Amino acid sequence: MLKGFRDFILRGNVMDLAVAVILGAAFNGIVTSLVNDMLTPLIAAVGGKPDFGSLILNLHGGHIRYGNFLNAVVNFLIVAAVIYFGVVLPMNRLLARLKPATVVAPKTKPCAECLSEIPLAARRCAHCAQPVA
Repeated sequence: MLKGFRDFILRGNVMDLAVAVILGAAFNGIVTSLVNDMLTPLIAAVGGKPDFGSLILNLHGGHIRYGNFLNAVVNFLIVAAVIYFGVVLPMNRLLARLKPATVVAPKTKPCAECLSEIPLAARRCAHCAQPVA
C-alpha cells in the first residue's frame, strides 16, 4: 500500500504539477503588482477612473454592485493579456527555436506502372496488380 503511494507521489507529472502550483503562486504576486501598480494607473490616466466599484444599481431596496464585477472582469482580462504576451508567446517562440527538425520517414512509395501510392512493404500494387520490386 505504501509502495503504491510512494510511486504515485514520485511520478513525474505529480511533481511537475506541484512545482507549477508553487511557481504560479509566486508569479501571482508579480502579475498582481504589475496590474495594480503599473497598468491600472495608466488606464486611470487615460480613462479618468481606474475603479468601477462605485457603480451600484438600486433595485427595490437592494444594492447590485455591478461595478465590482466590472473591476473583476477588467482585472482578469489584463492579467490574461500579461500572461499571454509576457510568458506564453515568448515561451512558444523559444521552444519553436529550440525544437529540432524532425524527419519523417516515408510510409508509401509510388507504383512504377500506375504511379499510385502503395505501402513500402507491398509486393504487388493494389491498384494495377503489378509486382513491385
